[in-house]
Amino acid sequence: MTRSHDAVVKAQFGSQASAYVASIVHAEGRDLDALEAIAARERPGRALDLGTGGGHVAYRLAAHAGSVAAVDLSAAMLEVVSETARARGLSNVETCAASAERLPFETASIDLLACRYSAHHWQQWGAGLREARRVLKPGAWAIFIDVISPGYPVFDTHLQAVELLRDPSHVRNYTEAEWTAALANAGFRVRRSEKRRVRMEYASWVERMRTPEAHRAAIRSLQQLASAQTAAYFAIEADGSFSIDALQIEATACRAREL
Repeated sequence: MTRSHDAVVKAQFGSQASAYVASIVHAEGRDLDALEAIAARERPGRALDLGTGGGHVAYRLAAHAGSVAAVDLSAAMLEVVSETARARGLSNVETCAASAERLPFETASIDLLACRYSAHHWQQWGAGLREARRVLKPGAWAIFIDVISPGYPVFDTHLQAVELLRDPSHVRNYTEAEWTAALANAGFRVRRSEKRRVRMEYASWVERMRTPEAHRAAIRSLQQLASAQTAAYFAIEADGSFSIDALQIEATACRAREL
């Protein structure tokens, strides 16, 4: 029996919720510090963490927002986020089970939106960005952070292949140019972007997704058979660890006169 994409996402992340709360890659980073700095500057009344995962964005936003809605498809993930928020004394974090393409919030009801390492799982990326724009107030800030494709076909094929082998809920990593164009089409104005290199430690990377042994073997085979240029670009190490590019884009929801 085939499953819907949403069902695949829920199955992949539900049982691994605690692993994502504990994940160093997700819990730390200069991107989280930069995101929190924006929240401290904007002091949003109502903030939205779109695709909350382990809740790390929501926890950072909570210190500077009146309330934070942590949205995710996985009810199991949201339960862990609620428990973690309570344990940290964050009473202004609420959880909501929803897809990025169908957000249960009124138009222009959100003061700040953040989305970190989620968009590459969306079945309809453009629709998700349009929904993000719909719920944001005109002029409000949105911060999108995700792994990006290098664009060069050989490198792109390698990245998408290992991502899908590791996690069947993966849809696509997009290029920086694709992000810029899609945000403009959705009604955003990009204000600033920054690219960062992120090292993925192989063992914890596959363990978080409970990647089957056959898929792990396929990933290692692709790495070992990769061209010298591909191996160098991704800085593939002997144990399978590697590095990828992540992009942080800061944008504002266009006002009517800017459209």
